[in-house]
Amino acid sequence: MKTIYLNQLNRPLEASAATIGFFDGVHRGHLFLIKQLKELAAAKGLLTTVITFARHPRQVVSTDWQPQLLTTFDEKAALLSQTGIDQLVVLPFDREMASLSAQMFMQQILSERLNVRLLLTGYDNRFGHDRREGFSNYVDYGRMLDIDVCLGQPLTDEGTQISSSVIRRCLSQGDVEHAAYYLGHPYIISGSIVSGHQVGRQLGFPTANLLPSTSEKLLPAPGVYGVKVCVAGTAEWRPGMMNIGHRPTFDDVQLSLEAHIFNYTGNLYGQQMTVAFHHHHREERRFASVAELQEQLHKDATTIEQYLQASET
Repeated sequence: MKTIYLNQLNRPLEASAATIGFFDGVHRGHLFLIKQLKELAAAKGLLTTVITFARHPRQVVSTDWQPQLLTTFDEKAALLSQTGIDQLVVLPFDREMASLSAQMFMQQILSERLNVRLLLTGYDNRFGHDRREGFSNYVDYGRMLDIDVCLGQPLTDEGTQISSSVIRRCLSQGDVEHAAYYLGHPYIISGSIVSGHQVGRQLGFPTANLLPSTSEKLLPAPGVYGVKVCVAGTAEWRPGMMNIGHRPTFDDVQLSLEAHIFNYTGNLYGQQMTVAFHHHHREERRFASVAELQEQLHKDATTIEQYLQASET
């Protein structure tokens, strides 16, 4: 896959079939749309292009809006590179681009600069500054610009149309299992390991305290999770458990992400780590004593380790 930034493009691209969207999560619904794109492109002998944005467009039109992303841009690009598309075009969405009507966007960007000859739109995809126009309008503009406009079909699973918003809702409820099912892979968070309060070590469960690489990434609901972690520079995913929350037994007010890696004794401070969420074990709660908490942690570790081992078979 070739990655092309529009503001670095100095000549039109080779003719292609394209689809456009933010593609947050690159979930199974997105993969289904890209499969349709590849089939349409193959029938017409065209390259395949996915057009996306470096930042969420809503951040430009609503400057106080805080996104809750499923994927960072780098994560999204890495997942798209695995789909077999020919090129990823990244648009520098700004106020000038946001002011374009759908017709002007199709003419100035899709036709003149990107040489799109077939446009596959998502079932709910709208573009243009007022977003009032829809598929029938895009078809009309396409006829004038020699762009075939096709409507993509959504992916429905047991009555649920798979979308980024559905996955966000799962994560906000702690349901990382369904989130992974809709994504097609476990949900991940990456960041650096920072020093904490050393409480976990005192309890016999030393933890790696994760500082996410961006505040824009959505955090699953507070609770205890079965996870697998990968330290940067290694290819090994180690099983463990993570607590997301405020450690109510210790009256902490600061949200923390603490991962205990099973059977690991190394020093990880300052290193980069990725956490993949596999299982929601229980909600976070206050314990009557430190001893009661310690007893529960032993039970958590046993149950989670058994779950992760069973999921590998």
